[in-house]
Amino acid sequence: MVYKIREFGPLQNDDLQRVIMAYNIPLFQLNFDEAEEKAVVDTLRSKWISMGPRSQALEEKFAEMLGSKHAVAMANCTAALHLALLAVDVQENDEVLCPSLSFAATVNCIKYVGAIPVFCDVESLKRPTISIDQIKKNYTDKTKAIIVMHYAGHSCDMEAIMQFANEKNIPVIEDACHAPLSEWNGKKLGTIGAIGCYSFFSNKNISTGEGGMLITDDAQIHEKVKLLRSHGMTTMSFERSKGHATAYDIVELGYNYRMDDIRASIGLAQLEKLPADLDKRKHVRSWYLEELKEADRIVVPFADNTEFSSNYVFTVNLKDSDYEKRDTLRNFMHENGIQTSVHYPAIHRFSIYQDLPAELPMTEYICDNTLTLPMFGNLTREEVSFICDTLKKGVQHVFG
Repeated sequence: MVYKIREFGPLQNDDLQRVIMAYNIPLFQLNFDEAEEKAVVDTLRSKWISMGPRSQALEEKFAEMLGSKHAVAMANCTAALHLALLAVDVQENDEVLCPSLSFAATVNCIKYVGAIPVFCDVESLKRPTISIDQIKKNYTDKTKAIIVMHYAGHSCDMEAIMQFANEKNIPVIEDACHAPLSEWNGKKLGTIGAIGCYSFFSNKNISTGEGGMLITDDAQIHEKVKLLRSHGMTTMSFERSKGHATAYDIVELGYNYRMDDIRASIGLAQLEKLPADLDKRKHVRSWYLEELKEADRIVVPFADNTEFSSNYVFTVNLKDSDYEKRDTLRNFMHENGIQTSVHYPAIHRFSIYQDLPAELPMTEYICDNTLTLPMFGNLTREEVSFICDTLKKGVQHVFG
């Protein structure tokens, strides 16, 4: 396919609807084929569709691939984050240090347990991950945990964060939704802190529609999370069906955060594809870096990163900009058939968090001036070149 950049012009009435259904290059592409179809059909024919043998197989396979001792399949990553805080005994009015540059679930889970989110700014345009200086500045005697988020599949400064957390004897929970198989210092992200949480939402590296996983090396955390995941029940229906038990007790106030075997079967198919897909994404990222290495006013986060990354998304930050210029540029990209997004709106700006103190100038600047470009394994070099050429032309027009 031959791509041609259209002339720059405003959208009529800012109406993007006519181009949304006509993107030549979408933001992401679901990596599904006959493997997922067969997995679902086989599960349906097995007559066991709730949490059972495939969920167990997914946990075992995921733990093996991550090098973790324990994995617990969940309904979604939000549930995993919620149970992670309960498992490390975060209680009402405790404080939890967290980023604002993330999806809302990273912080909502803190409210679920009655604790208080304490927002920390990110490092820089080049490293939009939670700042160790901010962690130290915001730490108090009420701080009971730190939640970090590995943005776009790239690691936070885990050496400094873990050193500080160990000094203060507080657990680190890794929101690794962007980072399956990503690494820091030879370790998989999510295996460095006390608990790692992953998302299998439809646009993630591993897609099951909804779903997630919690991993830990701590046997006590593992047992508590398993209990809380299913109503606080001492045995599961799958265990009872095998004759291992005929009754159960409820020993804690638990939740229904189970994954079902239909989604688990899709997850198993996705895990088989994951290494090859991440290798493709590595090449796509290298093309972006080559195309944008001399682009004025564009900062590519983690451009110097040499660690293996899942490359969940590819973002750029605009220098000396504002949100109106960013949005004008987005409109131009859309008019040229290129879907973009913003990862993310700042959580502390949402109405529900307006009452919490937060001075986060770097986070706010990035949220107003970041642009997420298409990223998936099947992007071609030609498509990446067109995306970058269009981006550079749009930047030149917007900034002069």
